[in-house]
Amino acid sequence: MIDTKLIYLDNNATTKVDEKVVEAMMPYFSQYYGNPSSIYEFGGKNSKVIKEAREQIKDFFGANSAKEIFFTASGSESANMAIRGILSADKSKNHLITTKVEHPCVLNLHKQLEKEGYNVTYVGVNSAGELNTDELYEAVNEKTALVSCMYANNETGSIFPVEEIAEKVKSINSKTKMYVDAVQAAGKININVKDTKIDLMGISGHKFHAPKGIGALYVNSSTLITPLVIGGHQENGKRAGTENVAFIVGMAKAAQMAKDSLNYELTEVKRLRDKLETGLLSKIYNARLNSSSHNRVPNTTNIGFEYIEGELILLNMNDIGICASSGSACTSGSLDPSHVLKAMGVPFTALHGSIRFSLSKYTTEEEIDYTIEKMPAIIQKLAAISPFQKELKELRERKGII
Repeated sequence: MIDTKLIYLDNNATTKVDEKVVEAMMPYFSQYYGNPSSIYEFGGKNSKVIKEAREQIKDFFGANSAKEIFFTASGSESANMAIRGILSADKSKNHLITTKVEHPCVLNLHKQLEKEGYNVTYVGVNSAGELNTDELYEAVNEKTALVSCMYANNETGSIFPVEEIAEKVKSINSKTKMYVDAVQAAGKININVKDTKIDLMGISGHKFHAPKGIGALYVNSSTLITPLVIGGHQENGKRAGTENVAFIVGMAKAAQMAKDSLNYELTEVKRLRDKLETGLLSKIYNARLNSSSHNRVPNTTNIGFEYIEGELILLNMNDIGICASSGSACTSGSLDPSHVLKAMGVPFTALHGSIRFSLSKYTTEEEIDYTIEKMPAIIQKLAAISPFQKELKELRERKGII
């Protein structure tokens, strides 16, 4: 019997912390609680624990050296540390490039940088959510300090060709740096920065079953950044503050487990995602697939329900225990339609009624079956009270539904 109290399909917002991760973390709260900077053994041995964790995260990134890994508190901090760190280290260039579909931690930072005098080019996407790479390459010039591009989109799951972009950008201007927000890619697809031209990459632990409040930034050995947080010597002088040992250990454990279970993510999680997607599209006449790119992370789909209000859909889903979202968790308090879907040209008829479903290794077949079973009734109920009765009738007629 399925427990209908919670069917969690919002794993791009955050994930359940794995019990083995919790187990690995627990001793560092009340048993091994010493400060890693201490000279005495009780605290100092925690510096060895951090060193081991840094090696594990290095392997997770596929980096050359653990010295290229810096621990942060979140993906947002990683992005700010990377972008502002590059700009502070070299003030000779004032042009930046990013995309119109970035996470708010990158997009809003660039909007702030514009107010500070930087020139920013925002690159668009096509209707499938795929990046217009030619537009990006044409924007690179001698004043371009940095290109910031996400690895996978948090709303549609679309994967951007970041390795290819880095290679091409460097061929145009070898001094231009590239930052990749890999928050939604980490743990879902294989990441290997070792043989790429990518200079910086950020991740966040709570997206792959580590706790909230811990992230990491990869900075290749040839890239200079200035610190965002000034203070002590921690993180090789790049990020001051006593290290969060328990959370660092937790993220390292989660990264190791994610790497080991990557094949499950790419096969079984993808199969369940595809089953959900196909089921909803076949059973609900006013459903349309927004995330239509074939190159997506395996857990994400974005479906628009035409002429229905998304917040009403989510509230009705909540009543029967199904959790999903209408976009990024960082913008869920806003009534504005998704900037990602707007950039893709999703029609107004579906823009406000689009729902992101994101699965994890904990998602079960029974949960997907239940969601497919219950969603049509929710949409039918809301369609009956929609102010767009004429448009819904025309849509039914076009699809041959009486």
